[in-house]
Amino acid sequence: MPRSPGEERIPPRIRRRTALLGGAAAVGAATLAAGCSRTGAEAAPSIPEGAATGTPADGGVLRIARPPASQAETLDPADSLSAYEYLGALYNRLVRMDEDGEAVPDLATEWEPDDEGSTWTFRLRDGVEFHDGTRFTSADAAYTLRRILDPDLASPQATVLSPLLSPEGVHTPEPGVLRVELDAPNFEFPALLSNYHCYVVPDGSGDSIGETGIGTGPFRLEDFSPGGRGRVVAYDGHWEGRPVLDAIEMFAMTDIQARTNALLAGQVDLLSQTNLDFATARVVAASGNATIARSVNAQWYVLPMLTTAEPFTDSRVRRAMKLAYDPVHLLEVALQGTGVVGEDNPVPPDTPYWTDHTLERDPDRARALLSEAGHDGLQVDLYTSTYDPVFTPMALAYRDSVADAGIDVRVRNASADSYYTQVWMQQPLMATYWYTGRPADQLLNQIFRTGSSYNETAWSDPDFDDLLDSARGTADEDRRRRLYQEAQRLVVEEGGAMTPMFADRLVGLSREVLNYRESGFEFDYLNIGLRP
Repeated sequence: MPRSPGEERIPPRIRRRTALLGGAAAVGAATLAAGCSRTGAEAAPSIPEGAATGTPADGGVLRIARPPASQAETLDPADSLSAYEYLGALYNRLVRMDEDGEAVPDLATEWEPDDEGSTWTFRLRDGVEFHDGTRFTSADAAYTLRRILDPDLASPQATVLSPLLSPEGVHTPEPGVLRVELDAPNFEFPALLSNYHCYVVPDGSGDSIGETGIGTGPFRLEDFSPGGRGRVVAYDGHWEGRPVLDAIEMFAMTDIQARTNALLAGQVDLLSQTNLDFATARVVAASGNATIARSVNAQWYVLPMLTTAEPFTDSRVRRAMKLAYDPVHLLEVALQGTGVVGEDNPVPPDTPYWTDHTLERDPDRARALLSEAGHDGLQVDLYTSTYDPVFTPMALAYRDSVADAGIDVRVRNASADSYYTQVWMQQPLMATYWYTGRPADQLLNQIFRTGSSYNETAWSDPDFDDLLDSARGTADEDRRRRLYQEAQRLVVEEGGAMTPMFADRLVGLSREVLNYRESGFEFDYLNIGLRP
């Protein structure tokens, strides 16, 4: 997830293919010239590298514009339709991920496994109260986990936890201790509890939590309308202390242009779940009322090849598609340099288990592989849409990049409204993205493991699955790292996902906002504030 502003943001593996022209590889400088291009055009207003910091005023109300959501939206964190922006304000988890991708304490202060990694003991924070005044204990933590595992709830996190854990394995030996007995060893288990579906709710609250939002977070619920407006107010009894703000108000706005206009007009202070394209971000950064905060490497863009559909059932074709393109070209065209190359590896650079394994670009080898697979050249459709502003420029850049390998890509535009019901996991080749913030174990198991409901390429490799199982059951951290890295090598070399780049998310916010810090697609609700 994001690192501190000003750090080097192009990892060593940029060496794979071509260098950015004109020294554009130096995107880790304090600012990026928004007008920088291959032609050396005159620099336009720069996009800030980080949000403003300082001592905020006591109190104030932060106004957030968010995309419209389903009328079935809920405050239940375990639900697939949870109201994302509210969760970090209302709840805490047992474990959270820090900006370096490490599991750190939240409601659990410490944890330890037995020698086999099959039983984990969590010691819980004392003196924590829910918004209704009841004391947080291990019964609440146990209820939260058992509920996620309930098949009737169909929580997205159940697909991650249920292969490891059954409700009978969750125990409460005393109010301040939670013991979890796994069905198989897993030395990465605490990191899996950092997912936002794992926010802790009160024991027995399943029938009401979607409306009450009672948690242990820095804000308590005042008003909530599914898919519409809402308001949370500061909770004076929060265990970390009262938040800076008095309240946060949420507004649903139909499209990205309406949200951006509201920000420029000073009607809202922050755009949530809105990744601005480079041109719009440049306009916002140059305005008097608003600016941009970067969330570095916040999401990765993917061109998934469905391995159950021709021609991508053949691993030689998949390898050719990867060898044929230049991710640096895609980075320049689609992101204007506001990111880093992905090298077809979805694990974010410089997170604990990342590897720099790469395939060197080789269009001639790509052409030869296609010939071996029975293709005298190859013609494929690549689906995109206006759902995300990066999809189409990425697709067009890929098309141009692979032409000299004899690959003819026809870019097809699909409706944004039905893109994730009629294109994603339906068409053999399309554009999509994922948010970073998942620990490597969850990412690799959830998106690439055989049979996972999120396995968008339908790739199945028993050796890959075995590596993940071995890594989970390995106590030695260095050996565990090597196993996860070997699994990544299989993804790069054999898998169906092309990952050209990690993108900085360009977040629009008011110039009055201080201390906006984002990690795992959630910002710091406790310390964000407004200028005095």
